[in-house]
Amino acid sequence: MDDGIVRVEKLTASIVDEVSKVIVGKKRELSLILASLYAGGHVLLVGVPGVSKTSLAKALAMSLDLTFKRIQFTPDLLPADILGTMIYDQSTNEFRFRKGPIFANIVLADEINRASPRTQSAFIEAMQERQVTIEGKTHKLPEPFIVIATMNPIEFEGVYPLPEAQIDRFLMKINIGYPSLEEEKEILRRIDRIEEFNVKPVASSEDVIEAQRIIRKVNVAEAIIEYIVNIVRATREHSMVRLGASPRAAIFLLRTAQAWAAMNGRDYVIPDDVKEVAVHVLSHRIIPKPGASSDPQVQEKIVEQVLANVPTPSPPAR
Repeated sequence: MDDGIVRVEKLTASIVDEVSKVIVGKKRELSLILASLYAGGHVLLVGVPGVSKTSLAKALAMSLDLTFKRIQFTPDLLPADILGTMIYDQSTNEFRFRKGPIFANIVLADEINRASPRTQSAFIEAMQERQVTIEGKTHKLPEPFIVIATMNPIEFEGVYPLPEAQIDRFLMKINIGYPSLEEEKEILRRIDRIEEFNVKPVASSEDVIEAQRIIRKVNVAEAIIEYIVNIVRATREHSMVRLGASPRAAIFLLRTAQAWAAMNGRDYVIPDDVKEVAVHVLSHRIIPKPGASSDPQVQEKIVEQVLANVPTPSPPAR
């Protein structure tokens, strides 16, 4: 096995083990967030209050010794509150740039849909270009950089829909559900340890950047490329879909499948890697036809139908 793949696999296991000290369950959700981080993308976490969305992001940052900033989105939040602003420095008689909370490795955008579309759109350049532009001057963001945004799926008052351009910048949407019966019991048994929130760094930013480099070298056979393209195109042709996944979605699906393969100790992608991440990568990019369904999970079910109908290629021979 390639040494780089071994390092990614061990890095992932170390992070999951450390975060699991304070987060009961949620190992798959954490693995999906890590796949997004390795693939260089951002994550939208959807779940009701109290299911550890914020704690999960904070614990991840602590396990990687990365800078972490939380931005609580409210209707009166302005773009300058996120990006930063120019302030007058009396000691130099000049204006200087004061960085906003976007300048961190992991940025938690809590309840992102509570801010106005203008404020939400302030994230678009940062998420896509890893930079912000203030008064014509460009400021690079730190590396690695990931936005983890949260949304409450049951509140409809005082919220704004996310612009489609911004939704498309999220590599994954991950639903965070309630814990299982046994997990909820375990939370109560370990509550003192959980509240201490003693998460130690087990890796560094350099480890993450190396993992991002390694996953791009994971081999993707021609049959897998064709499989990914067929899945994405099938979302556009589905009878219930008004707007399907874009070519950007195909790129994200490829990168995330490469990350998932490396995290599981392989230097090549198999069809199951694509299937494991496809719903999370594609569902939020699909716009159903009006009246197509009243099911709030209709987008996920459309992707599941597509996966069931698109022929699966044989795994690459190794």
